[in-house]
Amino acid sequence: MRTANAWQEAGKGVIFYANQAQILAVAALTDPIKDTTPQALDLLRKMKIEVHMLTGDSAKTSASVASALGIQHIASGVLPQEKEDYIKGLQAQGKFVAMVGDGINDSQALARADVSIAMGKGTDIAMDVAMVTLTTPDLMLLPKAIDLSRRTVRIIRQNLFWAFIYNIIGIPIAAGILYPVNGLLLNPMWASAAMAFSSISVVLNSLRLRRWR
Repeated sequence: MRTANAWQEAGKGVIFYANQAQILAVAALTDPIKDTTPQALDLLRKMKIEVHMLTGDSAKTSASVASALGIQHIASGVLPQEKEDYIKGLQAQGKFVAMVGDGINDSQALARADVSIAMGKGTDIAMDVAMVTLTTPDLMLLPKAIDLSRRTVRIIRQNLFWAFIYNIIGIPIAAGILYPVNGLLLNPMWASAAMAFSSISVVLNSLRLRRWR
């Protein structure tokens, strides 16, 4: 048992082989932390994203991994339903929850989350349930995907501005709102030019995403 405890504290999963009378053998399995994972989690924290770890591993094993990665919020030994309940609890606190998973045990929580992200090379059911599937199991893609989505939403809002500002200004002038004041009406040629420039502005603004890396 001393060896098993040492393995668990080192972040390894421990399997016991036993009969009805005694333990026959003990084996340790480990899934090493990828070199890029600490950097990916640091980027998420800089983006003001709170990181939680949900795992079916034992408390000792999960605590060791969480300590190595600087994760403060841990739920260990959880079943698929308990993962979903954990997501519900965060949502009840008014938090917008993104769930990242790759296994069958994650599918319920992925379906419950506000945003569900499956890792590349994960199970088919996880990728079917998820809204987004990363092409590789490298977590460095996660902050990049979040950054890209934020940039995309920002550009969409800017495009809505450029799409409507010309109409907001041009339609009242074309309707004659300034005619009683100075006899100004909008020439149809200028109206057509404004509409064309509105479309050009939207396209050029959208093309700025091509420069993102």
